[in-house]
Amino acid sequence: MDRVWAPWRLQYVIGPKPVEGCVFCQAESTDARDALLLFEGRTCYVVLNLYPYNNGHLMVVPYRHVASLSRLDAEELAEIGTLTQRAEIALNEAYQPQGINIGINLGRSAGAGILEHLHVHAVPRWTGDTNFMTVVGNARVLPEELGASAARLRPIFARLAAAQ
Repeated sequence: MDRVWAPWRLQYVIGPKPVEGCVFCQAESTDARDALLLFEGRTCYVVLNLYPYNNGHLMVVPYRHVASLSRLDAEELAEIGTLTQRAEIALNEAYQPQGINIGINLGRSAGAGILEHLHVHAVPRWTGDTNFMTVVGNARVLPEELGASAARLRPIFARLAAAQ
């Protein structure tokens, strides 16, 4: 029997669950956020997804608690676009994916897991990354732990910001 190890998920399984409130707003002052944080802008930040679909799965998140693009002000909208563009560049450089899914899920029926705080997903993709483990075993195999992903991406975001 094959085993897939994902030790970072244990804390999610056995740890306390937030009773109410926004995970992005609550995470702003936690060590976990700092460990996953890739870049801090003026109005938005870039963070790794704690439960990624693939290695390098990151999110661009406005600091302000808003649920839709239409509620962002002009500065937030511009920065979310700039940081999403940098995410594409960083993921291509760090992982050489064959594609990248970039998306925003607005509303539960659109697939939003966190309805009340807008965030943009950027997920690197490779041909065959949805393999038998995902289809048959209902599990994903991620070969790189989150700390290594953060260490790989942070310097790229820093360099892109400095070049601005």
